[in-house]
Amino acid sequence: MFQNRSHGRTGSAPTATTRRWRRLRPGLVALGIAAPAILVYLYFSWGPIVSSLVMSVQNVTPGQDAQWVGIENFSYVLSDPQLPQAAMNTVYYTLLAIVFGFPVPLALAVLIAELRGHRWYFSALAYLPVMVPPVVAILLWKFFYDPSSDGVFNTILGAIGIGPVPWLTSPAFAMPSIVLETTWAGAGTAVIIYIAALTSIPTELYEAAELDGAGIWSRVWHVALPQMRGIIGTMLLLQVIGTMQIFTEPFLFTGGGPLGATKTLLMTIYDYAFVRVDYGAATALSVLLAAVLCVFAFLYARLTRRWSA
Repeated sequence: MFQNRSHGRTGSAPTATTRRWRRLRPGLVALGIAAPAILVYLYFSWGPIVSSLVMSVQNVTPGQDAQWVGIENFSYVLSDPQLPQAAMNTVYYTLLAIVFGFPVPLALAVLIAELRGHRWYFSALAYLPVMVPPVVAILLWKFFYDPSSDGVFNTILGAIGIGPVPWLTSPAFAMPSIVLETTWAGAGTAVIIYIAALTSIPTELYEAAELDGAGIWSRVWHVALPQMRGIIGTMLLLQVIGTMQIFTEPFLFTGGGPLGATKTLLMTIYDYAFVRVDYGAATALSVLLAAVLCVFAFLYARLTRRWSA
């Protein structure tokens, strides 16, 4: 007689809780490893933002306890008679920077991309101004902008019978002069990004365009730009956000003058915080500017979603 033996599996089947834990364990381990970096990022990135939101509804005086004032800071800022001019100056600078400063890096990138043999050399030259410390670059250009006939730029213009030009001392010339310097100083980064985008375009597209008899401008217009529309759209958004927060250049070039022609919103925030020592008003205006930029970024993303796809 043979004995019946059990051939079933040993042990019980894992429960639903055990299976769930096995699925979640890798993610929890990864989260535990990344937790310190995440906490540091939240503290240094979102901590100041939350503090600013709180401070914007407080009356903050150094050495005294903060007092809640609600929307009083926002009402005070919006009723400031100097705010409209600062806002218009900021918008004016942004428009000038987009109309004149935005196409320059793109044109330089296209030109450098066509110079295949010496691309690295011209790319380095284009990026060189970015490596100059901003304060040094501004002081150097301020020397170039000497309004007398002996100034560097005025000497060059005088050789062809133009000038002298009151670069930074005239309300009409001050803001365009600042735009000229910021375009020179910041174009290098955009040039490198555009060159990277141009070199990533499949060469077959260029070859097909050349077989059809397309010249350089036809290849740029019908091949390069359509392939780069996503990058161009993103760079335009970033430039608008960056130019709306212009501070260093007008502060060091003109101090907001002449006649307030170059005083921007960030200079107004600086005036609230460090001249009037009104931190509540400064943070309130900062929050308003951030809100406007967030709304603009949202609307821009919605309007250009199909175009940049």
